[in-house]
Amino acid sequence: MAIGERIHFFRLLRGMTQKYLGTAVGFPERSADVRLAQYETGSRKPKADLTAALAQVLDVSPQALDVPDIDSQIGLMHTLFTLEDVYGLTISEADGEVCLKVNKDKGKKAYELLQMLYVWKEQADKLSAGEISKDDYDRWRYYYPKYDTTQLWAKVPSQQLSDTLVEAFQDKLKKDE
Repeated sequence: MAIGERIHFFRLLRGMTQKYLGTAVGFPERSADVRLAQYETGSRKPKADLTAALAQVLDVSPQALDVPDIDSQIGLMHTLFTLEDVYGLTISEADGEVCLKVNKDKGKKAYELLQMLYVWKEQADKLSAGEISKDDYDRWRYYYPKYDTTQLWAKVPSQQLSDTLVEAFQDKLKKDE
């Protein structure tokens, strides 16, 4: 699904008009709907800063908007073939249904993907059991990995931030000794 279709999907999900979303990201009011329509139809592709602004207004992660173009089954098949190459995705059959599996022996990337899929399954199970609402589930998906409570994929602070924190607390550490 192209980025324009994702923008359209989330805009409708949030109950916004093209004019509202366009003005919210800074387009002039008289042309906001036309400009946004150009992005939704795919005649224009937003740059990173506009994608970030759209994501903020739509209350999703920028990665939720900028997904691979899988508008057709052929495009989706080639995406799956790429996942086979990179992550060891395999196809098999279980109980008369086609299943996709990740071969964890394919390497580190495959193992990490498998762990992410288990975290996804955990959230889907919580939704099925009524432990979380559909809104909570969607928030988890659309902001992934921000709300991943397993913290497996949390960002590590930069070395510069770490050095700054150590420096800021150095005097306190010396006083405690």
